[in-house]
Amino acid sequence: MTKTRDNKPHIGIYGRRNNGKSTIINLIAGQDVAIVSNHAGTTTDPVKKSVEILNLGPIVLVDTAGIDDEGELGKKRIEKTRESIKIVDLALLVTSNNQFGDYEKSLIDEFNAYNTPFIVVHNMADVAKASDAFAQTFTSKKIPFVEVSARNGEGFDKLVENIKANMPDSAYTTPSMFKGIIKKNDIVLLITPIDTEAPAGRMILPQVQAIRDTLDNDAVAITLKESAVEHFLKTTGIKPALAVTDSQIFDRANTLIPDEIPLTSFSITLSRLKGPFHEFIKGTPKIANLKDGDRVLILESCTHHTSCDDIGRYKIPRWIKEFTAKQVEFDVVSGLSSLNRPISDYAIVIQCGGCMITRKQLHNRLKAAIEVGIPVTNYGMAIAYIKGIFERATAPFSE
Repeated sequence: MTKTRDNKPHIGIYGRRNNGKSTIINLIAGQDVAIVSNHAGTTTDPVKKSVEILNLGPIVLVDTAGIDDEGELGKKRIEKTRESIKIVDLALLVTSNNQFGDYEKSLIDEFNAYNTPFIVVHNMADVAKASDAFAQTFTSKKIPFVEVSARNGEGFDKLVENIKANMPDSAYTTPSMFKGIIKKNDIVLLITPIDTEAPAGRMILPQVQAIRDTLDNDAVAITLKESAVEHFLKTTGIKPALAVTDSQIFDRANTLIPDEIPLTSFSITLSRLKGPFHEFIKGTPKIANLKDGDRVLILESCTHHTSCDDIGRYKIPRWIKEFTAKQVEFDVVSGLSSLNRPISDYAIVIQCGGCMITRKQLHNRLKAAIEVGIPVTNYGMAIAYIKGIFERATAPFSE
């Protein structure tokens, strides 16, 4: 699953083949968005569909392959099914015919490992009702349980009620980029270079988010290209409460913005918004410890066409090599694709800002590295450290 542009609550549908997962997708969506077939294994790779549910709002449904798929191809499908657990905010574990065994237990173990709340859904109630003993398997443990017949709509209202009740607040809550950093009527200077990586006719998402967040904090956003900053500061006499720059021009912004004005970057503000901020603070200086032969993992959270100015694939690797004077190897993984190497092969992980993914997706992306003690950082912090302005760039967010 490499497409990550849906920054809305994600609901994953899991279970064995032919338990009616795709039928439940269609029931929730209110339309035929998933292929329904009596042939086991119709769903292959996880499929995402954006829908809007009455009284719930816009969500993303993730239809997955059966956890009991077979053969070599089936193993790959199961692997992708398990990988998708990292990106969902809520899981529906679909059962039928009172079946509960190792397949379901393994899914529950993974839901718990990634702190993913889940609901057990007993489908096909029109064919075989859930026994009292089956239902008590879950209700006795306070696991949400609902019975439905996706084919005729029985239990739909109760299912939606359970989804609403169990969707974590974090799936809807958007933390502020600048809350506590700026106050009402403050002026925020946003330095936004227009280069070969800038999309034609529009701004990149972090810049748009920064403008909106400034307005949400009842402050004033002034957006300039870097070439206009010096003239603006000299001729207006305005002293911004905060300056935010694109990380790629950190060194130039550092000379343009007087020391008394706090300076940071869009990527660093995103790391505060979505990332394990303190892990980034702790991990960033480890760049200086890189040795010949070390391998660095760069995680992009979206897929895009690249150019010679690409920040993750070319600029950061070049800057790290120049900074460390070491022969370091780099792997770049885009979207939410699986790694081709064990995480233990890497000396450090550098995550992009993550503007295209949810906070949970970003945290789960880095979970494996953090658990085994591999340092993590993000684009903005890494660049600030390499350019020698790490302390200044993170100072606005120091507690």
